[in-house]
Amino acid sequence: MSGFASRTDDIAPFQVMAILQQAQALAAQGIDVIHLEIGEPDFDTPQPIIDAGIKALTAGKTHYTPALGLPELRQAIADFYQSRYGIEISAKRIAITPGASGALLLLMAARLEEGDELLMADPGYPCNRHFARVFEANGRLIPTTAESGFQLTPQHIQQNWTQSVSKAVLIASPANPTGAMISYEELEQIATATQDKGGELWVDEIYHGLTYHETESSRFKGERPQTALALGDQVVVINSFSKYFGMTGWRLGWMVVPEHYIPVVERLAQNLFLAPPTPSQYAALAAFSDESLDIMEERRLELQQRRDYLLAELPKLGFKIPVVPDGAFYIYADASELTHDTQVFCEQLLQDTGVALTPGFDFGDHNAHLFVRFAYTTKIDRLEQAITRIKVWLTKKH
Repeated sequence: MSGFASRTDDIAPFQVMAILQQAQALAAQGIDVIHLEIGEPDFDTPQPIIDAGIKALTAGKTHYTPALGLPELRQAIADFYQSRYGIEISAKRIAITPGASGALLLLMAARLEEGDELLMADPGYPCNRHFARVFEANGRLIPTTAESGFQLTPQHIQQNWTQSVSKAVLIASPANPTGAMISYEELEQIATATQDKGGELWVDEIYHGLTYHETESSRFKGERPQTALALGDQVVVINSFSKYFGMTGWRLGWMVVPEHYIPVVERLAQNLFLAPPTPSQYAALAAFSDESLDIMEERRLELQQRRDYLLAELPKLGFKIPVVPDGAFYIYADASELTHDTQVFCEQLLQDTGVALTPGFDFGDHNAHLFVRFAYTTKIDRLEQAITRIKVWLTKKH
């Protein structure tokens, strides 16, 4: 007997990390690897944020903060919702967490009982269903297609809700791996469908800010997408300093919850985490400065150029793009004209060309063997090299 808890058998490895490990092993052998697999752009944290972190460290700000985070950071986030979205949120509803993952863990610990179901889209971020499993709940994947933008719809919720066990719906907008967003009108309909069933709506907005709403392909007609918090104070929103703010390694996130959740969330945070990372919190205070926001806007426009380059080039290689990404930094491409096993395809591509992609198996079960995710997290000249390598490789294969 192994002695490990049975839940560990249901926690699958994060395949993108396995691909990254293989890519790093090849790089250690002197092979030039182009990383299009990992969800982390090549930008460093903006300098004003770094400077604020250094200043905090030098000033000795290395001790515990309150379990829900610095009051001034909670207020800064509330002010950001007001200035960016025109939404007034009480800072009392905001919990600062060790990454968005910490937020989801606290939320699931607070709201899910053993056997409860959390409905989410397939494809989707794999760790979310595993978080639910840790608390003896069930992250139920609902197969989606390009027709719904690989997002859940009110019909999905009505057809898959089980009154005895379904508890909440988790939506990601923009989503990983597809980059697809849900419009505010669609979110309203999903919220209504969920509330009609007596359920809760949780919305992952960690890629908010990284949207391409002013492009021709966007469904948002030039308007910045609205936060789900505009739907009312019963919707939960999860966000992070990792993606838009470029603070991946600082491990800092937040969530906005109904105010009556806060005492329980605080109690759990005290026991599970004590507090979020202190230097990271002081650094994050600078994330909302005009200087930092200007840097982030420049980076968003660069990511948009990278996206547009791949959108033009990938179909020439035989990849189909059923849903044009509205945000994030991913393209979920249909490789069915090239392979019927993208796990093998990605492994061979990496070994033969040094181009690292993520197979669809990482994100769910529904037609996963036909899809790959491209992360446009590196510069255009490297994307051009990757396209050339793939083209040559495919030519030799056929």
